[in-house]
Amino acid sequence: MAPEVKVTQAPKTPEPVKERHADELFKEFKEVSITEFFRKNKAHLGYSGKVRSLTTIVHELVTNSLDACEEAGILPDIYVELKQLGEEHYRFTARDNGPGIPLKHIPDVFGKMLAGTKFHRNVQLRGQQGIGVSGVTLFSQMTTGQPIIVRTCTGDNKINEVKLLLDVMKNKADIVESTTFEQAWKGTEVVGEVKDVQFNLSDKGPFEYIRRTAIVNPHLKITFLDPEGRKTVFDRVSDTIPKPPKEMKRHPKGMDTDDMLKMAKTSVARHVGSFLMTSFSRVSNAKVAEIQKLVSCDLKKNPRKLTWAEAEELVKAVEKMDFMAPSTEGLSPIGENQIRKAIINVLKPEFETVVTRNPTTYSGGTPFQVEVAVAYGGEAGRKIDEEIRAEIMRFANRAPLLFDPGDCALTKAVQSVDWKRYGFRDFDNSPLTIFVNLVSMYVPYTSAGKQSVADLEEVTREVRFALMETGRKFQRYHSKKKRDIEREARLNTLIKYATELAPAIAKITKTDEKKLLKELDELIRRKLKYEIEAEDEAEAEAEEAPLEEGFTEEEGQ
Repeated sequence: MAPEVKVTQAPKTPEPVKERHADELFKEFKEVSITEFFRKNKAHLGYSGKVRSLTTIVHELVTNSLDACEEAGILPDIYVELKQLGEEHYRFTARDNGPGIPLKHIPDVFGKMLAGTKFHRNVQLRGQQGIGVSGVTLFSQMTTGQPIIVRTCTGDNKINEVKLLLDVMKNKADIVESTTFEQAWKGTEVVGEVKDVQFNLSDKGPFEYIRRTAIVNPHLKITFLDPEGRKTVFDRVSDTIPKPPKEMKRHPKGMDTDDMLKMAKTSVARHVGSFLMTSFSRVSNAKVAEIQKLVSCDLKKNPRKLTWAEAEELVKAVEKMDFMAPSTEGLSPIGENQIRKAIINVLKPEFETVVTRNPTTYSGGTPFQVEVAVAYGGEAGRKIDEEIRAEIMRFANRAPLLFDPGDCALTKAVQSVDWKRYGFRDFDNSPLTIFVNLVSMYVPYTSAGKQSVADLEEVTREVRFALMETGRKFQRYHSKKKRDIEREARLNTLIKYATELAPAIAKITKTDEKKLLKELDELIRRKLKYEIEAEDEAEAEAEEAPLEEGFTEEEGQ
């Protein structure tokens, strides 16, 4: 056998990389509009799955309607309809009885990203970023190429109907058709088509979003007609419109240098000292004098001439000082009675309890408040394959958060509680609904999709304390229910024995059997009554310990 001969080839010399001039590299450099950015990154707006995308559309339209009605002092009446036109092809309709939208503002409201009445205001509202409803227009156009239709009337019975198409490159909408007609109606209706989405009745779908919206907004009447023709009406259980939150000045704590400098440059104040007092809450003449001692710059200088270094010095000085906590008049919680009414109306629980924590702050100066409720039994929990599982309902400023629960501070707070301690032996498989609402003029969302709250220590701690308080209330209820069952069983056992013994005792003592049985019955009941009173008194004394001390001792912070 001839020996194998291996032939090797000399390696090829790589061609030299041609050096490119900077002018050539920057030929492709160009500005990208915010709309174009979100068109390529639609997941940032919540359009990342077939079910989630359809729910996001419903979320944005309902949120806008609720905010508009409440700001105008109108009890909201909202109608939502989804109609299937083909496979993964739907038409959506959302109609409200709100104040309407002036014709000149319609293109900006529905077609311009980062435009609106909310982002620049320091006030508690559901939508904050000015991209939600314009994102609906964008996604609808991306999947169907069709314009959305907006019908609106501001109260003069003159209805403006316009068809809008987005100009992605210019970040604005063009009116492609406009008509006007008369009709006795006031409000706004939005109609559009969308493809590549899917409707179902899961806990992430549009129906669940609307159900939770009804729970957290007891003053709302909302009607939903789904693609299969099912009509569901969630009637309002309260005629009280939420107190409109007040716009607030920023608190000096938690400011960064860039914010401080920007505010100073746009101030009309003549001096830095007066700028601090007029632009921030809790800053008085005395506080300005205290700041002056900690900084090298003269606070009598014009704030528009403030340098970066001086602004940075101001921020550092403020962080060293103590200020009163920010006012909470800008917060508008739902309220314990309103939450209770809504939970009873929708969930019809065997047991419910609601806890509202006192307002506090996160990141130095942003005020927030936590509302928590627990519902047990009845229609609480969620049904999965004929089994009932515990559910966590998360909300921020009355808006449901259905997605991204794993990264949310509210979920983590619920999971951090030792529920077995409070009588839930199998938490996951309990007929239980836990309701958590975060109230703040600036909710620390983790993304533009507004479905998850950032894991801030202050927020997690407040939710945790509220949950542990509801846990103790359930424990008392559960213990009482268990004792009542045990007491009833003990009474029945003693009465049974008395019934069996009475004839023999009556025969021995030669007394009337019926009279003896009646006396034994009274004796047994009187004895048990004394025991119950003693047990209840001991329990009442045990409950007098401050809850927060109990939290620290049992579970820590």
